[in-house]
Amino acid sequence: MRILVTGGVRSGKSTHAEDLIGGAPATYVATGTPPDREQDPDWAARIDAHRARRPDSWGTVETQDLAGVLAEARDPLLVDCLGTWLTAVIDAADAWDHDSEAVHDLVLARTDEVVDALGRCEQDVVLVTNEVGLGVVPEHRSGRLFRDLLGLVNQRVAAACDEVHLVVAGRVLRL
Repeated sequence: MRILVTGGVRSGKSTHAEDLIGGAPATYVATGTPPDREQDPDWAARIDAHRARRPDSWGTVETQDLAGVLAEARDPLLVDCLGTWLTAVIDAADAWDHDSEAVHDLVLARTDEVVDALGRCEQDVVLVTNEVGLGVVPEHRSGRLFRDLLGLVNQRVAAACDEVHLVVAGRVLRL
């Protein structure tokens, strides 16, 4: 089963995603890991906090290669989150200052790789993402770029999933 869990910041979406996976062995996939994790203490603290609240039977993979992790999955996966994955894709292309078609094409090609790998993955996958329609996105070039691209990423991934769950204030609506 493939489930996309979306909602605003602090909506309870990650907790809901963890509950969907349960206590069986699983892999938590921290997407968008910076090239030098130690240079980003906020990132390290975020991943460590998630690790501390999960069952001991869960492993953790920190990566920017989401399609690769999906292709090699041996356990159910909780992917957290598509927004940080998108940020890493844009960072790697050094494309924050560009609103060009080339940036959109690159992100959509990478998204298609993820969707293809998701379709071939034999494990259950729960993907967490931010719903850009529910959050405040700065009205400058990079803010608009992120909002627009994450909206497209969410749509393409949702189309490849069996279910989409919207979480608002800890309440779950299955779409």
